Amino acid sequence: KLAPECLQHAEAAPVNPNANPATETQEEDRMLLKNETLTEAARKHFKLLRNPFVDDIQSRADVFASQSGRYVRAALWECAQRHGFIAIVGESGSGKTTLREDLQERIREEHKPVVLIQPYARARARATGNPMQPTHIEAAMYRALGAGVPRKSNPDDRSAQINALLAGSLTAGYTHLLLIEEAHRLPVDTLKQLKNFMEMKHGMRRLLGVCLIGQPELRTLLDERNPEVREIVQRCEQITLEPLDNDLSGYLTHKFDRAGINVADVLEADALDAIRARLISMPRGGRVSDAVSVCYPLVVNNL
Repeated sequence: KLAPECLQHAEAAPVNPNANPATETQEEDRMLLKNETLTEAARKHFKLLRNPFVDDIQSRADVFASQSGRYVRAALWECAQRHGFIAIVGESGSGKTTLREDLQERIREEHKPVVLIQPYARARARATGNPMQPTHIEAAMYRALGAGVPRKSNPDDRSAQINALLAGSLTAGYTHLLLIEEAHRLPVDTLKQLKNFMEMKHGMRRLLGVCLIGQPELRTLLDERNPEVREIVQRCEQITLEPLDNDLSGYLTHKFDRAGINVADVLEADALDAIRARLISMPRGGRVSDAVSVCYPLVVNNL
């Protein structure tokens, strides 16, 4: 649906006939992610008491809800309430962590009976030689549910103990969500073991929902053509965080409003098209049809 608009913006992007494509691509990538401080002169000229894009998330009211973001928010909440299984996929800077924090803040502010289980090992990469294992997930469950309970040494006894802890918490009125960030780094064996955690039940009710959050490599990991993970992948709803393209006007208005600034006093009417055109990524030697939008919140903020 976004392809015609992306095509328009890609064609609008200025082309330098003397440019070296390889060098230009590297420079562009660096510039897209580089954050620069507003100069004093710029602040005075535009009457900016503060930069609307620095330390801009202090509360749930600061979080802009794009159409894609609203869907992810609802899916996260549904997963937590009904013990579902979802995977949220997004590029770096697309707002994955902000939505996770938004969920945590909602649970806290509204005193919702939801227990979030977050393994501390979620950020460990395979390269460290210490990737996330099922034991890390078990440890997170004990931290969240079994304070002061001695862990069983036998794996089967440990599973039964965790099942009992979750069942007791469910009986007390709580639901549970296992939330794993950097999930694209999960070893296949750990991913397969998630099925065992998800199959824990109290009567006919599931005891645990699972949310995986990761970068686009997570799609490759969750490819159902891989027979090793097919059984668990078929149970998972994959959701992609889309670029802000069609929500860019609302996003910028929201950011400036939160800083007490009228966006029209800073940006001309044609600025949105210029920003969208600037945030088009073109593969080296690619055609216009290969253009991909990188109009994500963090990239927009830095630009």
